[in-house]
Amino acid sequence: MIDADLSRRGFLFGLGSLALMACTGRTFASQLGTISSNVPSAFAHPGLMHTQADFVRMAQKHIRSPWVGSWDLLVASPKATLSYSSAPVSTIYRGRDVTQNFSRLYNECAAMYGMALRWKITGDATYAAKATSMLNGWASTLTSIQGRDRALVSGPQGFELANIAEMLRDYSGFTDGNLASVKNMLRTIFYPISHDLLSNHGGRSPLQINANWYLFNMAAIMAIGILCDDRVLFDEAVGYFKTGNGNGCVMRAAYYMHPGYLCQWQESGRDQPHTMDGIAAMAVVCEMAWHQGVDLYGYDNNRFLAGTEYSAKANVIASGTTYYTVPYVPYQNGVYTWNTFSILKQGDATPCWALIYNHYVNRKGLAAPYSTKKALAIQPEGGDWDFIGYGTLAYTLDAIPTGAAPSGLSGYISAGAVVLSWWGGVYAIDYTVKRSAQAGGPYTTVASGITDLLTYTDTPPAPGTWYYIVTANTPHGESAPSNETAVLTGTHLHTHLPFNNTIGTSAADASSNGHAGTLNGGATWVAGKQGNALSLNGSNGYVALPNQLMDDVADFTVSVWVFWNASRNSERVFDFGAGTDRYLMLTPCASSGVTCFSMTITGVSGERSINGNAALPIGTWVHVAVTLSGSVGTLYVNGLAVGSNTDMFLAPFRIWDSNQNWIGRSQYSSDPYFNGKIDDFRIYHGALSVDDVASLANAP
Repeated sequence: MIDADLSRRGFLFGLGSLALMACTGRTFASQLGTISSNVPSAFAHPGLMHTQADFVRMAQKHIRSPWVGSWDLLVASPKATLSYSSAPVSTIYRGRDVTQNFSRLYNECAAMYGMALRWKITGDATYAAKATSMLNGWASTLTSIQGRDRALVSGPQGFELANIAEMLRDYSGFTDGNLASVKNMLRTIFYPISHDLLSNHGGRSPLQINANWYLFNMAAIMAIGILCDDRVLFDEAVGYFKTGNGNGCVMRAAYYMHPGYLCQWQESGRDQPHTMDGIAAMAVVCEMAWHQGVDLYGYDNNRFLAGTEYSAKANVIASGTTYYTVPYVPYQNGVYTWNTFSILKQGDATPCWALIYNHYVNRKGLAAPYSTKKALAIQPEGGDWDFIGYGTLAYTLDAIPTGAAPSGLSGYISAGAVVLSWWGGVYAIDYTVKRSAQAGGPYTTVASGITDLLTYTDTPPAPGTWYYIVTANTPHGESAPSNETAVLTGTHLHTHLPFNNTIGTSAADASSNGHAGTLNGGATWVAGKQGNALSLNGSNGYVALPNQLMDDVADFTVSVWVFWNASRNSERVFDFGAGTDRYLMLTPCASSGVTCFSMTITGVSGERSINGNAALPIGTWVHVAVTLSGSVGTLYVNGLAVGSNTDMFLAPFRIWDSNQNWIGRSQYSSDPYFNGKIDDFRIYHGALSVDDVASLANAP
């Protein structure tokens, strides 16, 4: 087990109780470019979990409902009192390999935060003085954090301590020297552990450490960066959120997007408290970044909201004692295999929901029905030695006067039909889907009265490109339309490499879509099945295709002629992906001894595969094709189906940001290069029929 037992989690701080290319399933496919563009050069202070405007609002509203509920819990807390006894130690231990004392620090963090918050709201400086004395004590005493699970101190408590110092930095009794000492403690004791987790993953595979570990340490790095005015640390956390190779990356933490923008969380098959820990930690990362002008809440078309909606729905009572149900696909990462949604501690009340609900609903005007239900179900949010959030007090905003128009509309093809999803507005009554054969309309209504989920599956009258918008029915009439999304239906060439070149290192794309290949190493031109072909030497020859080659592909067909010179396991006819954790590939002979096509987004243990009935023969031209229609995948050899799998829930677009798209080379550096010839390589949008595949195999 990588993760510690966090059933008594003492580290949540300050939390509250596409225009997409046609046939992708991505939600505004991640724009992974500049990490922190349009960010002011100087950090705003206070600017971690609370701004000065937040403190003013709390002071004004803490005696009014619903804010007063959290305030009463804060005042009643035995920790947020002047009589609390502080006892700093030089070393904090966490992990089964040591005698643990980490509860000492997180209890004192809860106390310091509570007293700092009482000072900010009431102006009673005795609370600031007490919190300052305690913080100074830790800064002058603590020298190290030890134990197997020390990252579960560096992350949550590093984040907490930075927030406490940020709250006290304008207290006259908290001197520049005091602040410098706290910064030094955080930089030299906490940050190195957090940075090492993100960089080295405890010596394990990045995906074998769960999301909550990464996210709390990302929160610590971001908080320390803001407190210390260190742009490098801030950018480290933002960059990991967007492109990190561990489960702190939003694309990995919010693991699988179901229709209607319900995104299955990475730990949903484990238990609900750990799931909520990850969501809580991602919420604080988003909130701190928001206060510094970086919108991670909205990144990749509100992917975090999709994750919160999924998890909130799964943990809210639908009726009686029955929870809402959510869709689920298996999760495997080499250590854990979670094949079903976990009901362990379902209904977990981690106090992070006021923050999430108020951002998306009352800041942005978006509909977040399940996050709203969850926030209201646990209101008022309190804080004890486990969770010291008081979110109803800290994050509740006045209701937004008007909701947003529908937005984020995207569509992809599944089993030949168009699957649409969109975000709604908070005051919408229901939604209407409209379709046109041309960009900009005129549009015809194809569905109306849609309420929940915000998804619709359409079957257009003919193959081609179809254009969609969504409008909302509101108390004030029909809303403005959403963005328009275009979806290509039917079967169409996506890439066609005839390999008929005779010289040079560029393989022309006959589809006119600009997907030319580049020959590398021992890749040459020879006589082929028809005309010329690509010859690969089995040692370093391969063809590289453009980045993000199949980011816009859902249902698909790959068709290729293969001449295999000599049998070696794990060679690749093609392998498209971004490393050994996410790819789609075809091998003429897997370790099982048969032809195999596989896709994964969690490494080899998570592969969804279609196995043939034998390895490809050597010394002869063979036609091979793979099709995917919805969740049904089929493998063909010489026009005949030799294998199928009806549980292929992955699709090329779910691999996201593929930048290693190769013919003849594997994502795994230890696998051999392909030794043989390749001819007439084709990718189609859409799944070709059995007869169409046979026609390709039997063509002259």
